[in-house]
Amino acid sequence: MKRLVERLCSDACAGRAPGTEGGRLARRYVIEALHDEGLDPYEQAVPRCRGANVLAEIRGDIDRWVMVAAHYDHLGVIDGQMFRGADDNAAAVAILVEVARALAHDPPEGRGVILAAFDAEEPPYFLTQGMGSEHFARHPTIPLDRIDLMICMDLVGHALGAQGLPDAVRDTVFALGAERSPRTRDVLLQTTEPGVIVRPVDAETIPPLSDYAGFWERERPFLLLTNGRSRVYHTPGDVPSELAWPKMAATARWLEAFVRATCARDEGPFRFLRGVDDLSTVESLLGILGPLSEVSPMARHGLDVARDLRRHIARDRTLPSSRQAELAMLVAGLESGLA
Repeated sequence: MKRLVERLCSDACAGRAPGTEGGRLARRYVIEALHDEGLDPYEQAVPRCRGANVLAEIRGDIDRWVMVAAHYDHLGVIDGQMFRGADDNAAAVAILVEVARALAHDPPEGRGVILAAFDAEEPPYFLTQGMGSEHFARHPTIPLDRIDLMICMDLVGHALGAQGLPDAVRDTVFALGAERSPRTRDVLLQTTEPGVIVRPVDAETIPPLSDYAGFWERERPFLLLTNGRSRVYHTPGDVPSELAWPKMAATARWLEAFVRATCARDEGPFRFLRGVDDLSTVESLLGILGPLSEVSPMARHGLDVARDLRRHIARDRTLPSSRQAELAMLVAGLESGLA
């Protein structure tokens, strides 16, 4: 993973902007990495950004699929400064290739796996037809109704908060969207791996900010794995030395196990659900604010707020509309405090 991240963040890739020589070189590195693991990756041209997605498939026992995805582009060079994008999103691409390696050498039972390294997630292509994942959604190489779950990774390379904070905080990865398909939250919570704690959060806690947006819009089940924005997000300081390598390795192991469990699920096509899950969001916040409150007075206040919100959650796992603003402020404050 380190070798691939360092190559993607090199001077030669120059920030991996779509349609540039650096973007094309980064794409070649991703293709080579997947090919070295015995896969047969191919390009899907994305004309509007003059770039391409990189796709590979591991066929399963049935013609249904789980997608594992991460974007490989970044901001390029702006005003003479190179934006290397280690956390955003070279780390996720390295985890993608590590999971691909494990699954290619020992294929999962049941569903097949689509591995997708998308181009053009960053501005100015974000949420436009030039976005690589949106292009795939419009021109899928496998019909979208055969993709039972799209797993998107973005900003998964850093630890949460400053050094010295409890592992229960630092090792957290948030999983948004598990509530959008039956049993996905259960499988997620049953999948554990030392070194990482994956905490479910409702997808509507934040706006749709990555490659899962096109799948959500088309009502296909999805899951976003993210650590949120770090202090070096979209700055030249987003470099490989800032990454939490042991946490990345643990995330890769967790994701491999989760993909295997999802591929092996014996029910038919996954249904898309529209329900909100405020309960999971609040319980995940409690899981972080509890240990954090031991070192932060502000976290102690947040913990009191979260406990009060928990008491007001209804049987359908939702908060009253009158309390939604408090939850949003708590989430925003926690993300800011841990950046």
